[in-house]
Amino acid sequence: MWRVFWIFIFLGLIAGAAGWLADHPGTLRLDWLGYRIDTSVAVLVFAMAVIAAVTAVLYRFWVELRRAPRRILSALKERRRQRGFVALSQGLVAVASGDVADAKRQARRAESLLAEPAMTQLLSAQAAQLSGDAQAARRFFTGMLEQPDTEFLGLRGLLMQAMKRDDQEEALSLARRAFELQPKSDWVAKTLFELQVRSQYWVDAEKTLQAAIKHKALLPADVKSDYAAIHFQFSLRASDQQNDNEALKHANAAHNLVPAFIPAALRLAQLYIAAGRPRKAVPVIEAAWVHEPHRALLECYWSATQSGDAMARVRAAQFLAGLNPDHLESRLAIGEAALEARLWGVARTQLEAAVETGATGRVCQMMASLAEAEHGDRDRAREWLMRVANAEPDPVWVCDSCGNAVTDWQAKCGKCDDFNSFMWRSPPRVLSLPDTNQGQKMLNHEAEGIPLVDAQEAPQ
Repeated sequence: MWRVFWIFIFLGLIAGAAGWLADHPGTLRLDWLGYRIDTSVAVLVFAMAVIAAVTAVLYRFWVELRRAPRRILSALKERRRQRGFVALSQGLVAVASGDVADAKRQARRAESLLAEPAMTQLLSAQAAQLSGDAQAARRFFTGMLEQPDTEFLGLRGLLMQAMKRDDQEEALSLARRAFELQPKSDWVAKTLFELQVRSQYWVDAEKTLQAAIKHKALLPADVKSDYAAIHFQFSLRASDQQNDNEALKHANAAHNLVPAFIPAALRLAQLYIAAGRPRKAVPVIEAAWVHEPHRALLECYWSATQSGDAMARVRAAQFLAGLNPDHLESRLAIGEAALEARLWGVARTQLEAAVETGATGRVCQMMASLAEAEHGDRDRAREWLMRVANAEPDPVWVCDSCGNAVTDWQAKCGKCDDFNSFMWRSPPRVLSLPDTNQGQKMLNHEAEGIPLVDAQEAPQ
């Protein structure tokens, strides 16, 4: 609105000036080169305005004429750039769809149109990877290292290649460089950590976790279990170096980080017992049993509580089981101790409750021991032994990444090399035809006078 107001004021001023000149025309005489011109001031002003307008138009035309070549070239370059971006996007689509020929063609087209290696090298490298040309891909990724904008992408590509060909040393070097460039990248932090633990560089791995947490690439809660596993490895290394104090310190750190981490709790308790401090081991085992009962903890608890005779073991097992009474392992702990103490009623109560919870192979074997030991009922014992082959599998350490099952916890999976991936649980059950050979072997042992099951040697 103000703009319209000022336009009206300007037009008013012009009209006023024109009226004033009309009322005061005056006279003007010009003598130049023998010519004489007589006119009014108003005509002179009008003529000067026309000359100024024509001059302005001619000047503008001249400026536009001079700028035309540059504008035409700029328009051509922009059009070429747009065609290059189209080729780049189509090349990425071709890579995603697995079209090797089209990916290469679009990469060459984008490179010729854009003439910007920083933008086209990634597409060229991916096209080379898609066609299986690792050398060409490596060349493109290496070229990307020369530009700050593409250095990280080049490092990532070279790192993936090094990991694919299992070049641990080069992969570690590239991962360290990538982590220095992008310390906030969770992918880089996790990759560097995995490479370090695979090489058993435990100190470097711990520093990587600390740096990743500092830069908020990883959350402390997400790496607590890995921290515990690293301290567990520190404890093992300290024991190898005959440094009992360091071994105990790191085992205690691992247990405090994750009280449910059975290997750390078991190791800490064993170190306390070996150091002549069994009373310190008791609360460690009890705390671990609350989180995750485990057969190995029971044996350690008997040692820590100095339960030498069978009845003492029953009392210790009952107290420990009371910390997690509904767990299957708690019932089996009492059942095992009761079998050894020949308390058949107590053993039967716990084992029958365990059968209702889930008749695993270990439960079936213990029921067979009870039937034979209490009543000498070999037929009933034989029935339970025949059920072992088709019973639910007992818990073992199972790798979450590949399903590899082992009896003892390991820091690294021997099958997929993943770190801290073993969990204590029942392995997947493989459906197959019943295997009667195991039961037949047990019956053959029975005929030869070999005891069916020793309660103290039940599988863990």
